[in-house]
Amino acid sequence: MMKAHQQRGRTHTSLPSLITLVAIVSPLASAVPSLTDDSKCECYLTNGTQASFFATHEFLDFRNLAEHAGIPPTITKPNDSGSAPVTSEYFTSKEWTEAFWVLSWNNSHQIREDATVLMVNSPNNVYIEANSDRNPSSQTWLTLRTQRLKDFQTASEIESVAPGFQYLSVRMLARTVGSPGAITALFTYRDADRLADVQESDLEVRTMDPRNTIQYTNQPSYTEEGEEIDHATKNVTLPPGHPDWTHWAVHRLDWTPKETVWYVDGTEVATISFQTPRDPSKVILNAWSDGGEWSGNMSVNDAAYLQIQWLEIVYNATDENPAKRKRNDSGVAAVMPRERDEDGEGGCDVVCSIDETPEPGKPVMLWNNGAMRMVGGGLVAWIPSLVTFGMLALISGGLW
Repeated sequence: MMKAHQQRGRTHTSLPSLITLVAIVSPLASAVPSLTDDSKCECYLTNGTQASFFATHEFLDFRNLAEHAGIPPTITKPNDSGSAPVTSEYFTSKEWTEAFWVLSWNNSHQIREDATVLMVNSPNNVYIEANSDRNPSSQTWLTLRTQRLKDFQTASEIESVAPGFQYLSVRMLARTVGSPGAITALFTYRDADRLADVQESDLEVRTMDPRNTIQYTNQPSYTEEGEEIDHATKNVTLPPGHPDWTHWAVHRLDWTPKETVWYVDGTEVATISFQTPRDPSKVILNAWSDGGEWSGNMSVNDAAYLQIQWLEIVYNATDENPAKRKRNDSGVAAVMPRERDEDGEGGCDVVCSIDETPEPGKPVMLWNNGAMRMVGGGLVAWIPSLVTFGMLALISGGLW
């Protein structure tokens, strides 16, 4: 078993008081960023420990799909389960098929040494479910189900159609419910012939663990000889005030060139820089068990579920950032548009955010054509770049 590593969550710190002064003295400051849409955004800037630029934004909303809702009965025969059709027309829609596949592979040819049951991924276990909460925050959610049957474990997995994400920030409003002995997960993945060459960043809930702990890993976390690599993984106890994994929370995974950082409801809970993935990868979500030591062994007829209200990704398809970012001596982040080429192409004049928005899926504009917004400890100010740089130079005596 992997050793447990405890890490106290930390929240973001404020930018220097210099930003506050600039915001106060600027007559053009405004406290409200403006909602926009992706057609107006040239790139997206995330907040957090490794603030990064990304070129593309995708949002899948499962909250208002009542016409597709229904819980399919579990299929009890392995062959029938693996060959089952999708559970509703939603999974043949353009919105879905341009983003994800529903997988149907099984582990019969690659059962791990400690696996005790056949596991079959079935499209029948991926479905839209009506919200049955006492005080529902949505009409529906997406469910990924796994259940132990007499002869096998029926499971579920979805995989991004795009195989070439290269750095991203992915978030989901989700929870895990059900019996011990299962894994629910969100991760990036790049396969390889050798275990040592696999590239993967994991967010895993083990339903046999305490409900306030989540496992975060940059794989592989063990060697071909079965030896554990302790510094590849952290078993994190969520900080006080944050819900356990049976409650709705925004789980976030940031994969950057330097490290992978995970958040729960905006609080950083784990960072791993060891063997950070470097090459283009897929995004995968699943709910599964194989009866092994890692997943646990579910009792017959027990089940567990990953339930998701929405899924959001900002990403690059290469390792080139859409904009350049430099930090001056005062610690103030200065974001500069990328230089245009000889033909005037490229650059990122319109920068948006999915972190500062009041509405999931709807970005806000941070700046456009020289209007620059700075954020620090909840302060939001829109300041024309001429005023910004002039004030910074005046106060600091020249920061560049």
